[in-house]
Amino acid sequence: MKRPLLGRTIVQAGLFLALLLAVPYLLPNDYYLSICILGCLSAIIAVGLNLLMGYAGQISLGHAAFYGIGAYVTAICTTRFGLPIPVGMAAGVGLAMVVAWVMAEPILKLKGHYLAMATLGFGIIVAIVFNEAVDLTGGPSGYVGIPRLSLLGFDFDSDRSYYNLVAVVLSLVVLASLNLMRSRTGRALRALHVSEKAAASLGIDIAAHKRFVFVLSAGLAGLAGVLYAHYLSFIAPASFGFGVSVQLVVMVVLGGMANVWGSVVGALFLTALPEALREFEDIDILVYGAILVLTIMYVPDGLTGGLGRLFRKLRRVGGGAAR
Repeated sequence: MKRPLLGRTIVQAGLFLALLLAVPYLLPNDYYLSICILGCLSAIIAVGLNLLMGYAGQISLGHAAFYGIGAYVTAICTTRFGLPIPVGMAAGVGLAMVVAWVMAEPILKLKGHYLAMATLGFGIIVAIVFNEAVDLTGGPSGYVGIPRLSLLGFDFDSDRSYYNLVAVVLSLVVLASLNLMRSRTGRALRALHVSEKAAASLGIDIAAHKRFVFVLSAGLAGLAGVLYAHYLSFIAPASFGFGVSVQLVVMVVLGGMANVWGSVVGALFLTALPEALREFEDIDILVYGAILVLTIMYVPDGLTGGLGRLFRKLRRVGGGAAR
């Protein structure tokens, strides 16, 4: 008798969480722990973006805007208006989802490069607002004085405690995403990726499913934004610009499209890579680009696909040696 899919994904997410929680004990200092925190936040966004791009086939080049909306809204609510942190966080995630809902109706009627250009334009507009609305956002100088996170009586005032929190959040996001993609809704998203006409002929509401995954993806980006703001206690428009949106897309593609685990691997890999290349000093950007190009050329199905093939080959070799 097969184990239920829900039970299997719970086990996978539990093992993943245990692995994440073991990481701090392997690191030499808290600086590397801060890199891990940022990697986990990027992974949360990348998982949501992969649901949109990899499974539903809808590209977005402006996802950093939702990331920024979540961060700025919780910052403004908790500092300027003095609202409790949970209320500010809920407002940040909620507004990101509301904006996505409003945008979904006109923007998701577009396809291909037209959709990419529309989301790109949205991201640029939001970045301009972050820069120009100085009285509200602090402008290019950034927004300071954001309180550190405190929830349910717990103060996440150290890197270790905050890392544990984002590790739990990322594991829950992975668990929910895996089960979503194995549900009827997930199968519908895969179907419209392959052919919207064929999916519609099967009775799938194309517009509703596109809107759902777009709003969900934006909500995850907003969630990462609120966690980012309360971790650093400072945010600036440069953290939510076009370059960040492109980097998020690269994380999804590099890790593996239509693969939840690929999003996590791609995000963690690209977050850690610049730190690993610091010893190259002036040519680090060249080495960084070369690694990305070679990876995409020789591992077109992403890092998870390449690792999967490697493990299968090693298993075959091991099995042959045993015989």
